[in-house]
Amino acid sequence: MSSNTNSNWLDGNDGVYVAGIGLHPYQFPSDTPYTHLGLAAVRGALADAGLDWKQVQSAYVGTTSIGMAAGRVMFRHLGSTGLSVTQVENASASGSFAFRQACMEVAHGISDVVLAMGVDKHGDGRRAANKDGLERLSDTATIPAVKFALMARSYLRERGAGMESMAKVAVKNHANASRNPYAQFRKPRTLEQVLASPKVAGDLTVQQCCPRGEGAAATLLVSGRALKRLGLDPKRCVRVRASFANSERDETTYGQGPIDLVRSSAQAALEAAGIGATQLDLLELHDAFSVEELLYSEAVGVCAPGEGAAYLERGDSQIGGRCAINASGGLIGMGHPLGPTGIGQIAEITRQIRGEAEGRQHPNARWGMAHMIGLGSVAIAHVLSAAQA
Repeated sequence: MSSNTNSNWLDGNDGVYVAGIGLHPYQFPSDTPYTHLGLAAVRGALADAGLDWKQVQSAYVGTTSIGMAAGRVMFRHLGSTGLSVTQVENASASGSFAFRQACMEVAHGISDVVLAMGVDKHGDGRRAANKDGLERLSDTATIPAVKFALMARSYLRERGAGMESMAKVAVKNHANASRNPYAQFRKPRTLEQVLASPKVAGDLTVQQCCPRGEGAAATLLVSGRALKRLGLDPKRCVRVRASFANSERDETTYGQGPIDLVRSSAQAALEAAGIGATQLDLLELHDAFSVEELLYSEAVGVCAPGEGAAYLERGDSQIGGRCAINASGGLIGMGHPLGPTGIGQIAEITRQIRGEAEGRQHPNARWGMAHMIGLGSVAIAHVLSAAQA
């Protein structure tokens, strides 16, 4: 059975639910051991769900820079229960793919209680693309900041927009992050501050680019069949409605590949969930560079093509607007430690749908999408909803 094409696979085992979430705040690189970061997130998720470590049957760990077999070294501090442990690496999307693997295990009835987590320390950023034995026309060809700076210049030219349109993404997301206790950046920024910060590449300034750092995020997934047996409160359990993953096709126009990738993965996930993009109340997406939010909000379909900047300008993507985009602060504000980033998106959507995002709650949140891309490029989209949506 293809999990990408069968829209009902997540209904197996009476459905897949997020029952617990936990995070260690994202932060700048430090001497804190990764085990401390990860265990804080796992213990938080266990306490949030009201479950015991011995009840967890399997674990998936998303990480990029810690090293081999990170999970067992960390989990032995919780007790050696003999559970299955799998490590997942897929660049920025490592945590998202760990979550997807956990969903598969629950939906297919292999386990009823599975941990999906991400943990990372700032690494050396080594990439497989630099080891393929091919000579490059440019040494900067695979540097994301360069590629997105060129895409930003095209976006602004084609839409007739100014640099302020792009910078306002960073203003919004830094403001959201200032209200998120797990965010790496906790200070709101003005438009003038964003525009005046040092340039990184092209028109992208420092405050329009995500930081690298460290942190951890964890989710506990439970089957619908086990909810009652485990005595969990169904009102605090958020259902996973769709999961779709794919990878980039040959690019016909420079910069179009990531946009097409986001569009196709998001549309497939929405179709599987049985909703339209305009029904989303929440959207957490990959805004490593500010222009990405404008491009991807159009590609996902929460606004019409060419309307990304206007959608932001009208306040439609603000908390309290039509669809709160990156209510967590996104990668720009909350941070981007790689391994945990996708799991952190799921935790934010879960918290919002529960109505527990104190200080940054989007009203009447029922449906949310977590979308992530990773180097390579790969894409993955998850749609979540209130249990009774």
